[in-house]
Order: sequence, then structure tokens, then C-alpha cells
Amino acid sequence: MEHDGGRRAELAANLVEVRDRIARACEAAGRPVDSVTLTAVTKTYPASDVVLLAGLGVTDVGENKDQEAAAKAAAVSAEGVRLRWHFVGRLQRNKAKSVIRYADVVESVDSERLAVALGRAAEDRETPLDVLIQISIDGDPARGGVVEDDLWRVSDTVTSSDGLRLAGVMAVAPLGWDPDRAFERLAALAGRLNDRHPGATTVSAGMSGDLEAAVRHGATHVRIGTSLLGMRNSLR
Repeated sequence: MEHDGGRRAELAANLVEVRDRIARACEAAGRPVDSVTLTAVTKTYPASDVVLLAGLGVTDVGENKDQEAAAKAAAVSAEGVRLRWHFVGRLQRNKAKSVIRYADVVESVDSERLAVALGRAAEDRETPLDVLIQISIDGDPARGGVVEDDLWRVSDTVTSSDGLRLAGVMAVAPLGWDPDRAFERLAALAGRLNDRHPGATTVSAGMSGDLEAAVRHGATHVRIGTSLLGMRNSLR
């Protein structure tokens, strides 16, 4: 796999800036820097970028389409690189068997039926598949995510499966919402879920435009694409 030295320098510079933003956000929130994990969202970018990021110390990567993610994970693995792969997009149940082959975490579980499908597919894994329940903060399920009442049913379905481990929640701030308002609501639901399921401590929230607000309200993982890898419409 060929690696562009200029691209490595570009990614390294971007990574320094992103990590500095995370560090400053943690400091402002009175949190230790290592309490927030950077998940690099590498969708539409080549496997060579993922390998470069791994060489720069990135440990977690996110993808949102199974076909692209499966091929990319295989290519990265062939380079001898081991990462923690997060599936962050909407997932159809018929893709469950494929996703569990490479994903360490599925962040977008938003129905009991999807949880059951993943649980069946993951039965033979050496370790349980980590699952985050995607929450619809504004209650509009059209963009994916459970509304509040469904959170408890889906979480109980996940915890009843031997192949799954309930790790926490994920959300995207709705368009037009103040990020602080959105992530404050997410934090309240995450806290209630954690009371019910003490192991569910992960809160995946915040992207390039709003990571500071997410960290302020307790995000443990931020999903960064554009600020790290550049604008997708400028791809060569």
C-alpha cells in the first residue's frame, strides 16, 4: 500500500489541532484529557489514510456503510494494523452478519429487531460485540435513533443477548438545535441508562463542529471526520 508523505504530514497537522481542541475542551470542563477518545470517521477515505492515522496514534475509526467498511477493514488488517472499528451509520438487519466480522462496536442500534439480528450474528464471536443505542434527541425517528420510551426496551433486548454488550449511547445533535441543549438532553438519558445498566458508560457524541459542547456534557467519544481528514468534495 503506497503512502503519500505529504498526506501523512497533512493528517499529522490536523490531528495535532483536533487533539488540542479536545484537550482544551476537557480542561474547560474540568475533565482529564484521557477521558475522551477520538474516533476518526474515515468514510469515503482510502485505507491508506486509515493506516497513516494508525501510525500517528489513532486507535479508533468509524465507518457508516458496510460494503465500504468491510473492504477497508480487510485492507488495513492486511497491512498488519489493528484498530478498533466503529460502525456509525444506519444499519439494515440483513447486514448484521457482515458487520460483526470486522466491527468492534456498533453505535447505531435503534430497534429491538436490529438488536436481535446483531445478537444472533454475534453468538459465535470470541468476545461480545459492543453496542451503543442511538438516541433520537428531537424524537424524530426519520434520521435514526430511538425515542425515549423505546430506549429501555432496546437496552433490555441488548443485555439479554449473550453475543452483545451494552456499552452506552450515541447521538447526533439535530440540525437547528443548540448543541448544548442537545447534549444536555443526551447526558440526562445516558445517566438514566447507566443507573439501570451500570456498565453502559460510553457516550458517543460530538463531531467536528460541536465537539466542545459534547465534551462539556460528558461525551466519552467524539466522532471527527472533516477536521481530521479534510472536506470530502476535495478528494483526488
